[in-house]
Amino acid sequence: MSNLLDLAPVIPVVVLDDAESAVPVARALVSGGLPVVEVTLRTPAALDAIRRIAAEVPEAVVGAGTVRSPRDVAAATGAGARFLVSPGTTPGLLTAMLDSGVPFLPGVATATEAMTLADSGVREFKFFPAEPAGGVAYLKALSGPLPDARFCPTGGITPSNAPAYLALPNVACVGGTWLTPRGLVAAGDFARIEKLAAEAAALRP
Repeated sequence: MSNLLDLAPVIPVVVLDDAESAVPVARALVSGGLPVVEVTLRTPAALDAIRRIAAEVPEAVVGAGTVRSPRDVAAATGAGARFLVSPGTTPGLLTAMLDSGVPFLPGVATATEAMTLADSGVREFKFFPAEPAGGVAYLKALSGPLPDARFCPTGGITPSNAPAYLALPNVACVGGTWLTPRGLVAAGDFARIEKLAAEAAALRP
C-alpha cells in the first residue's frame, strides 16, 4: 500500500448514488491531481462504479471503501478494485484481505488494534473515525510507541484540519469526502470537483 499512500496527500472518499457519474467524477479527480480514488460500498451503484472506473479511467487507481466482510472483498476485487479500505477489522475480514492479493488499509482506532494487526505484518492503517477517536493529538502520541505504523486518517477531515494531520510523521495521507459532495455530483459540476481536487493536492505543508 505504501506506493498508493504516497501518490497524493488526499484520497477522495467517494459515495456514488448513480454509476453514470463514476467516470466523469474519477476523471475530474485525476485531472485535479488526485489519482487514488476510493469508492465506498455504501450504495447499490458502488460496484458498477468501480467497474466503470477500472475500465474507462486507467490513469485512476480505484479502490473500494467500507469493506466489511469477506463477501465485500470478493465483490470489490471482482469489480476491479485495486485496493481495499475497511472501517474496522475482524479476523475473518483480515484473512480475506490478506488473501485478496491487493493492497489494503484496515481500519483501526486504538493502539491495541494497530498492534494486533502488526502481528500479521500490517504496518499501514486507516485511522477511523479520526476526529472522534482523538485526532491529531492521538496520532502524535502513537508515533512514539508505534514508530513503524503509518496512517491514513479519515472521518471528520476537512481542508482546514488536513494540514495538521499531514504534518505528522506517521501520517502518509488523509481521506476525505469533501471533494465529491452529493450536490455537485448530482448537478454534474465536475469542473468544481476538479478544482476541489487541485486544492486538496496542494494541501501537504
